[in-house]
Amino acid sequence: MPRSPSIVPHQIDHDTYLVLNDFGRLGRAWCETDEEGADRKTLIRRLLDDQYSHPVRIVAFNTNEGWSRDVTTDIADELRRRFVEYEEVPRSVLEFVETAMRH
Repeated sequence: MPRSPSIVPHQIDHDTYLVLNDFGRLGRAWCETDEEGADRKTLIRRLLDDQYSHPVRIVAFNTNEGWSRDVTTDIADELRRRFVEYEEVPRSVLEFVETAMRH
């Protein structure tokens, strides 16, 4: 029987970040991202570039180390600290930070 290809990232010791986005009437879905774009630095940049319409949750995992966790509050806190670096912060990010910091 043929085996399905692995979805595990090939980079050793690579933390992978995924965003749960709320698409309104269409519901919520985990957003696709390329392997190289699933790191923390790229995630922060994409959030601040307004590439997610309504992020509601962020999870990180590392299959090599065998862990996964909800990093929503951690990412929201980092975004909040970076606000001073930007003239304008996308509304989606402001709402994400506000919601995440309440929970």
